Amino acid sequence: MRLRYTVPNGHRANRDSGGRRDRALRRPILHLATQIAAEELVAIVLIGGGARSGKSRYALELARRRGGRLAFLATAEALDPEMQARVARHRAERGPEFTTIEEPLEIARAIRAIQADTIVVDCLTLWLSNVMLSFGRNADAESEELVAAIQSIPAAVILVTNEVGCGIVPESTLGRDFRDQAGILNQRVAAVADEVYWMVFGHPLRVN
Repeated sequence: MRLRYTVPNGHRANRDSGGRRDRALRRPILHLATQIAAEELVAIVLIGGGARSGKSRYALELARRRGGRLAFLATAEALDPEMQARVARHRAERGPEFTTIEEPLEIARAIRAIQADTIVVDCLTLWLSNVMLSFGRNADAESEELVAAIQSIPAAVILVTNEVGCGIVPESTLGRDFRDQAGILNQRVAAVADEVYWMVFGHPLRVN
């Protein structure tokens, strides 16, 4: 005689619901693990937008999320009281976890020399204006050198830039040249970036 064991309906229901519950609990954990792994693979991030749109804040947030050794490459020069106050405010926002390197011109060389896991470069348009106002420097060639530098290092690089081409046409020849060079620079960096964000009122919109 063959004995057959039948699972009561209630037990089967409990077992099925328990399995579904376990799968439901595992799903967000797997999603989080996938998200963390994806962030670790991202090497180059470009964050653009208008003035006071939250670009720098979001760049610091992404860098802190990655952890490890953090570096901040500042391209601004504190040449007047207003800029001095701005630099001091940004230093306070970054806090002690970032090693700050101030380099207004030779950022490709600085990027290659920095020993860090994540580098925040803030910002590209200030650097570009420094280059264009320096006698004997070629903005186009130095933009290409920058792109080569961020691709050549093992560290992740988060770059902040401004969009200056959405407003009125600048009156001066220098202003129009700067607008054009900034657009070219942003396109070059975006072409090699793993992620590109556009900041709107403090909210990041991923565009690539």
